[in-house]
Amino acid sequence: MQSDQIKRGVERAPNRSLLYALGLTEEDMERPLIGVVSSYNEIVPGHMNIDKITEAVKAGILEAGGYPIVFPAIAVCDGIAMGHVGMKYSLVSRDLIADSTEAMAIAHQFDGLVMIPNCDKNVPGLLMAAARLNLPTVMVSGGPMLAGTLKDGRRTCLSHMFEAVGAYKAGTMDENGVRDYEENACPTCGSCSGMYTANSMNCLCEAIGMALPGNGTIPGVYSARLRLAKQAGRQVMEMFRRNIRPRDIMTADAFHNAETVDMALGCSTNTMLHLPAIAHEAGIELNLDMANEISGHTPNLCHLAPAGDTFMEDLDRAGGVSAVMHELAELGLLKTDLMTVTGKTVAENIRNAVNLDPEIIRPADHPYSTTGGIAVLKGNLAPDGCVVKQSAVAEEMMVHEGPARVFDSEDDAIAAIYRKDIHPGDVVVIRYEGPKGGPGMREMLNPTSAIVGMGLGSSVALITDGRFSGATRGASIGHVSPEAASGGPIALVEEGDRIHIDIPNHTIELLVDPETLAKRREKWVCPPPKITTGYLARYARLVSSADKGAVLL
Repeated sequence: MQSDQIKRGVERAPNRSLLYALGLTEEDMERPLIGVVSSYNEIVPGHMNIDKITEAVKAGILEAGGYPIVFPAIAVCDGIAMGHVGMKYSLVSRDLIADSTEAMAIAHQFDGLVMIPNCDKNVPGLLMAAARLNLPTVMVSGGPMLAGTLKDGRRTCLSHMFEAVGAYKAGTMDENGVRDYEENACPTCGSCSGMYTANSMNCLCEAIGMALPGNGTIPGVYSARLRLAKQAGRQVMEMFRRNIRPRDIMTADAFHNAETVDMALGCSTNTMLHLPAIAHEAGIELNLDMANEISGHTPNLCHLAPAGDTFMEDLDRAGGVSAVMHELAELGLLKTDLMTVTGKTVAENIRNAVNLDPEIIRPADHPYSTTGGIAVLKGNLAPDGCVVKQSAVAEEMMVHEGPARVFDSEDDAIAAIYRKDIHPGDVVVIRYEGPKGGPGMREMLNPTSAIVGMGLGSSVALITDGRFSGATRGASIGHVSPEAASGGPIALVEEGDRIHIDIPNHTIELLVDPETLAKRREKWVCPPPKITTGYLARYARLVSSADKGAVLL
């Protein structure tokens, strides 16, 4: 056991004395020590129930012969952090989570880990740590929130809430209407109820093989979530005994499966940041071009919010991720001989999966579209690529050309939208919000929701070197690389320049001649850093481009 480094021999008597101080007995020290990474806190709705999940995991570990020891991981609520300086700390928390988990696991020589994340950056941060540490590890999330219900009986969710603010600003909704959403959009604990980033990543934990079936979709308030957590505790001990480790599971083929399921589910564009970052920790390179290749032959089978009017509880009832994977496997699109945390292969895990609702999970021969939910665009505006959730784009915006409306921060853009200075046909450009320039690559849910809420979702595009919430819909194109702060072409765009977007053909072009752009580049001077002290300043100095996963170098 790795934990023998702190338990065995006379030389380790001081270490043992501290374990005795924790209440461990001599018999306890004969067991493998399993770290339980609990992301419980009292500020993130998706994490307020994780104390109960943690207790169930501990029970499973004890029953299976291990000794569970809990330690914490932080988590940021993107919804609460949205629209102010706090959002700069969202993406950067991913690396804090990975680094601090590494520190705790190695300092205390755990034999295995059960990781309990739920919301946005918490899931990839812990997966990065799992790949880095390569200890027997099982992921088990806190589970999604149930959808809300408005007073008139319509179902709702957080993305509708943000769009309601835009409708209020447009004069199409009064304060009582906003309050109806405010009080009912988020009715329970859990990760917000649409196919947003948290739920996308929890589903992909299943697809990549690092979580038990049901992890992505069983609602947080269901007792089935506690049973899943107890089984996760038992399963980490099986992995320990069989010496099954994350890098045995997170192979190149497993990442191929994850991207395929991503396309079928219509996941958040943030997965295009997180999957490469996790792969990087596993010693595997994922590049953005793979996304279009996989999307080109993967049907989009689900339209959960914000792309449609169904929610995570509906996907769970319809058969969950396993049913989606079964549909894809029938088409030969998945590698099914891969090991997973169940100790079985993908094929064994999904063999008995059934699609129980073809309206929620479209059969493979009747998809929403024959291509996947995400597209990567390239062109002279984004030589290294940018990302759009094409499954949530209105048909009339799949090809669009219009004048650039240029803003050097999210705050300036949102003010212009609320002033009604943005008009049908415009292309809003928000720059200096990338990983380095932000710093921290803020999500742009406020401006995208304002555009939709004000009735411009089918006539206005938004382009940024920042990123979007999984709750964003519309022609919202993010992760523009290179970013403006690195001298990318987005820094050279001027008010009124024409921009042409062609999502089906994966192109994005600034319609300005090369000679003019060259003259602009000669005059370009990077603005001074927005943050010069603390963690964000260190992050800005170390972070890579978005197309590389915004990893720290």
